[in-house]
Order: sequence, then C-alpha cells, then structure tokens
Amino acid sequence: MEAVCLLSNNKTASCKTKYISTIKLDKDLYTPDDMGDLSDLKGQWILKRALEIAAAGRHNLFLFGPPGCGKTMSIKRLATILPQLNRQESLSVTQIHSIAGLLTEHMGLIRNAPFRMPHHTASAEGIIGGGKITKPGEVSLAHEGILFLDEAPEFKKNLLQALREPIETEKAIISRAGLSVWFPASFQLSMTANPCPCGNLGRPEAVCFCSKADVYRYWKKMGGALLDRIDIRIPVSPVTTKEIAGEKGESSKTVRERVEKAVYIQNDRYKEFNFSRNSKIPPGLIDKYCYLDKKCSNLLAKALDKLSISSRACHSILKVARTIADLSTSENIIPDHILEAIQHRRYGDGDYFWKFG
Repeated sequence: MEAVCLLSNNKTASCKTKYISTIKLDKDLYTPDDMGDLSDLKGQWILKRALEIAAAGRHNLFLFGPPGCGKTMSIKRLATILPQLNRQESLSVTQIHSIAGLLTEHMGLIRNAPFRMPHHTASAEGIIGGGKITKPGEVSLAHEGILFLDEAPEFKKNLLQALREPIETEKAIISRAGLSVWFPASFQLSMTANPCPCGNLGRPEAVCFCSKADVYRYWKKMGGALLDRIDIRIPVSPVTTKEIAGEKGESSKTVRERVEKAVYIQNDRYKEFNFSRNSKIPPGLIDKYCYLDKKCSNLLAKALDKLSISSRACHSILKVARTIADLSTSENIIPDHILEAIQHRRYGDGDYFWKFG
C-alpha cells in the first residue's frame, strides 16, 4: 500500500493545487468578523488566563459548565488572540483549502489561523476527510488553527475517538484500496460541554432532572483517552450581575501581543526541530526543555500523589508550565508556574468533570 501526501512538493500535489498560481498575496482570505473581542468577556479571569495560555502554547482546551455561561463565546474569542500564520503555515493552509475547493480566483493567502466549527451531525468523512473524490475533512481544514467541537458529547462516540490519531500524528490518514492518502492535521482541539444532559447539574437555584446513570453515559461518550489529551480543562460558571455591569478587561490586541512574544520564544527555542510549540514537545525532550529544580520537583511530586494523575498528565502539566514561563519571559519554570499549570489540568483525572464545585 502506497502512502501519499497531497501537500508535498512533488508531482502529487501539482494537479490538486492548480488554483494556487492565481491567488494574489495582498489580500487575506480569512477575516473572522464575527469572533468579537476578548474584552467582551466580563469577569471569568481564570478562564481568560487559560485562553491566553492555550493560544501561546497551542494547548488543547476543554470548557465545561451550565448553558449560558459563555463557553462558546470564549472559544470564539480564543481565535482573536492567535498570532497570524507565518509564510510557510499560510502556504500549507491555503493549499488545503484549495484542494477542498474553498478558494476562488483572486482570493489571497490565508493569513489568519483557521477556525472550524463543525456541527455535531457531521459525518466521519466530513470530520476526518474522504469521499468519492478524496478531500480534506475538518481536522485538516483546521490545520494550524482551531477545531472547535461545541457541545462535544453530542458528537458520535466513534467520531470523537477517531480524533485521537490526528492529534497524535498531526495527520489525517484516509485509506482506500491499494492507496493511503494523508493530509496535514496539526490543529488545536477546543471543546465545550454541559455538566449533564439537561445542563443544570451544579447550577445554583436550578434543578437537574438527570439520573446518575444519565450523567455517566453523557460523559462516557467523551472517553478517557481523548480527555487525557486535553492539556487545559476549565469549569465555567455564570458571571454575576455585578461582573456583567463591570468594566471590560484587556482587549484581544493586548493579549495577542503577549502571545506573540511567547510564540517567538518557542520558535527560537525549537528552531532545530520539526515542532515549534510547547504542546508538541516529545516525551524525550521534556526533561531538557521543562527542567525543574528540586523545589519544583517536590511540588509536582506532591500534586501527582494527591491527584493520582497519569504520566501523560504529568507531561501535560510540565508543557503548560513551560508556556506560562514563556508568557512571563522566564527562562526557568518556577513553583508559581507549576501551581498554575496544575490548576488548569486537575479536572478529569481520576474523577468526573461533573463533580466540580
């Protein structure tokens, strides 16, 4: 069986990217005019900090809480603090969208990170790719950007589990008789969920009509293997009336400037490798780039014993701590960075998300 990448620099790509030569370079294709601004989020300081960390390190993100508390709104604002694509990223993303038939003549290279929000009724071909004429799916259309699954437990269980391979390999592999085709799929997975099917579990002054079995089945669709690949998990609660009437916080522009500085640090640090962001540090390089002194090591060891989290989660905490250090332009990871990283990761390991409170 032959494996073919449709975006390589060989003849395989030439017939699929015929529109590239007609694309002008002076106009952006993707301008998210409906994403709003981060300052639209009132209160929610921990959530906004998590969005900044996720954007800086390209960490997968999961928000859970009652309906109407701003989960979907927050993920859309995440797109507004991502840095623009560099030229190589822009070319790759534009090629993928060209193959998918989403470009027209005179449209410019895609400069902004893609934001894809498929509906929960989407098919496996629509998400992973395929069809009679093989085309990239949402995981590839979100390459170098965000794949947003709103109300993730509403998606089919087998489809959610199919995301594990693209997350690990950064490829969407589509197998056909005698031929295997793959598209790039290095995306940032962002998901939201209610605490239970009716959404009222844990909500003050509300009644939840779901049984324990209902709640268990609801969360079981997510699967521990997929959730284990989410670096940042944040419970979201409704904001108070006082917070809604309060002043706006930092704008997307202000936060994006800090994110861009952290991204620059990462690009320089990993310039000799085939990855550029902290979330992609392989296990063999964790000790080198997420080095902890004795004080930090003891602190992490105590947290691991108390929370009973997996080795993958341990690496996740270290990667997030490295991103937090980069945002503060610190060369070394300090205890405060470890504590904050643990705070963003502690939900979901050895416990159910719906027990938060």
